[in-house]
Amino acid sequence: MSTTAPPKAWRGVHVATALPFTGDREVDHDAYADHVRFLAENGCDGVCPNGSLGEYQTLTDAERAAVVKTAVAAAPEGFGVMPGVAAYGALEAARWAEQAALAGATSVLLLPPNTYRADPATVVEHYREVVKVGLPVVAYNNPIDTKVDLTPELLARLFEEELIVGVKEFSGDVRRAYQIRELAPGLDLLIGADDVLLELGLAGAVGWIAGYPNALPVSTVELYRLATSGDPADIARALPLYRDLHPLLRWDSKTEFVQAIKLSMDVVGRRGGACRPPRAPLAPEVAASIVRDTEALVAKGYR
Repeated sequence: MSTTAPPKAWRGVHVATALPFTGDREVDHDAYADHVRFLAENGCDGVCPNGSLGEYQTLTDAERAAVVKTAVAAAPEGFGVMPGVAAYGALEAARWAEQAALAGATSVLLLPPNTYRADPATVVEHYREVVKVGLPVVAYNNPIDTKVDLTPELLARLFEEELIVGVKEFSGDVRRAYQIRELAPGLDLLIGADDVLLELGLAGAVGWIAGYPNALPVSTVELYRLATSGDPADIARALPLYRDLHPLLRWDSKTEFVQAIKLSMDVVGRRGGACRPPRAPLAPEVAASIVRDTEALVAKGYR
């Protein structure tokens, strides 16, 4: 893969990749490389290794670094690699960004510091440290899990200082898209949760950091393209797809999203498999529901 990042390499559909493990729960790098190539071949624009869907919290430092290298090596020319560089402290996050840059990543995805409820000044300093590495930084707003809220006002401040190029917006509040546009017109909005794809696409999103393309890349990428084209005819075509897919897409906002998406991958013949602890197997009735919904979509031609 070329180490030259394409313009605005963080745009489009970047899949927060699930990570396959061997039977003894070691990272299966061959299977992961195959998955990256599969996503590229089926219309996605890039991958985000080392996100929560990739179970980065359970990886050793060596494993985490190796996953990024595997993604970059497997990525074809022009295919983005946006590793998650979340860490408790800014210095550690910067080190992960440096590792990503050396590996050939095209951008990084950065949560705010979240060991405690950081104030805005602390958040700004966090992003100042990581942007020094030189890769484009996409902020990740997930106040549900981190308890630190990147409000539209704070995002505008980060953007004005040229610390971020975009934001993965996972608050679930689609109204924020309009506030962000008003306060920081040049900041790229990336859809952060699968189950608000259409709403944020209509609001002007230029990217999607996505979960369910791991299992159904062709249909979900088609949905994204329709939802973000700005053509009313495309929106009319997107709505029935969105309705069909929503029973699965909404799992991306639930606690069990990793297990759910991996199970759907298994159903469609991709390598999902088990998670590392502490993520336990799904309850039988929950698993049956996901299997049923996935099989129903496959029967209708979704893939």
